[in-house]
Order: sequence, then C-alpha cells, then structure tokens
Amino acid sequence: MADPVSTGYARVNGVEMYWESRGEGGTPLIAVHGGFGLASTFGGLLDRLAARRRVIAIELQGHGHTRDIDRVFSYEAFGDDIAALVDELQLGWVDLLGYSLGAAACLRAAIQHPDRVRRLVLVSIPCRRDGWFPEVLRGMSQVGSGQFHQMRRSDLYRAWAAVAPDPDSFPVLMDRTGALLRKPYDWTDEIPRLEMPVLLVYGDADGIPPWHAAEFFALLGGGLQDAGWDGARRPRHRLAIIPGRTHYTICAAPALAGIIDDFTLF
Repeated sequence: MADPVSTGYARVNGVEMYWESRGEGGTPLIAVHGGFGLASTFGGLLDRLAARRRVIAIELQGHGHTRDIDRVFSYEAFGDDIAALVDELQLGWVDLLGYSLGAAACLRAAIQHPDRVRRLVLVSIPCRRDGWFPEVLRGMSQVGSGQFHQMRRSDLYRAWAAVAPDPDSFPVLMDRTGALLRKPYDWTDEIPRLEMPVLLVYGDADGIPPWHAAEFFALLGGGLQDAGWDGARRPRHRLAIIPGRTHYTICAAPALAGIIDDFTLF
C-alpha cells in the first residue's frame, strides 16, 4: 500500500505553488513534471521512490492546481520558484528530479541556486535547444492555443481540467508554453561549472538523439576516458539510456526508480 499523501501550497515569487508529499526520511527529493503535466503524470514512479525517502512533487506556474499569474514562462523563473519552494518548506539540502520541461527548470535551479541542490536527476532534456530532433522542434514551433480543439480531447487535458482552479485557462497555458518552447537556449557554458553530481536519463527512442546525450554527458566530464581496472577514473556524473522507451513513456519505465535510487541514496 502506498504511503498517504499530504498536499499544500507554498507562496513563491507571487505563485501559489501546489505540492504533494509522500514518504519520509532521507534527503527530500523534489519531482518536477513536464510541459502541460501534473504531479500525477509521474504515475507510480513517485510511490516507488518514496519507499525509502520523502518525495515532494510540485506543479509549476499555470499547471494543474497551481494558478497562473501575470508572468511569462521562463526556465530561469521556474528555477527560481523551485529554490524558493525549498526555502518556504524549510527543506534545506534537496535532490531534484525533473522530466522534460521540468528537467530544464531543475537544471536552471541547480545553476542559479547550487547551494540548495545536493544531487540532480535530469530526464529527457538537451543542453541546448537544437539538441532535439528536427521533427520535435517543428512540433514545438506549432504549440499554442490554435491546437486547443485537438488537445481538449486528450487524457492530458482532462486530467488538468479536473484539478485546475481556472479550467478555462488552458489555451493561455498552451500559448505560454509554446512561446517558451520556441525560445532559443544554450547552457553548454554553464553546465561544466555544476558542482553537484548529475544523472542524465534518456530513452533509446527519445526526442533527443543518443549522440546529444553523450555530448551533454561530456560537458560534465563523463565518457571522456576509460575508468581503469579499479574504476578510479569513473566520473561522479552518470548517463543512463533505457531501452525501448520514448520521450513519452520513459517515466513509466520499471527500471527508472532503481536507477534514480542507486544514484541518490547512499
């Protein structure tokens, strides 16, 4: 049986951010969903991770239970919000787990507020915008309220509308998300300066090609030399590519919880 879940809101930078907590003990792990997602989109992954520690899933500005405010979406602002939530809930030192858009937010939190982050887990994210496959970028270029008539028939929309404080605001969420997805970014100069250990996770059929995952890993100093017979030259960062998983199914991979636990629990 899963542990009971407690919920609440934290006021961070003008956002009343929804959170839900399960499990107890250990270094708290904050989990951040992808675009249009909710805490619930992680499915059973959160319960598996909470078997040995406290896990806190949050919902970013305009997502799910968290009401939107008059502020454009940016990865940098989302990163500041995550750090502010750490302070508001008095969590101290935390681990971060982000998926897709949420991974970009977690990466910015780690870059901008490294004193809050002990370990960083990034699932399905490139280190620069052109790291996505070209067809993914073409799809991102079309995201906006003009697609609402299609999106409103999806399970994703129905899950969002069931909990959103303003169910009519989904077209605005689509426009703001589309603007964010079209904005260029390149964090290759900042990533090598990260001091906390980083785990990168991708599917072998992800929206990001394996060679870009290797490039990202190399920016962290990984994959540049043999570790030696005794593993002495093994990097403190890790790269995992899960077979048979796409960008949309990776969080449901049975292996993912074990990969994260092996990296963050010690």
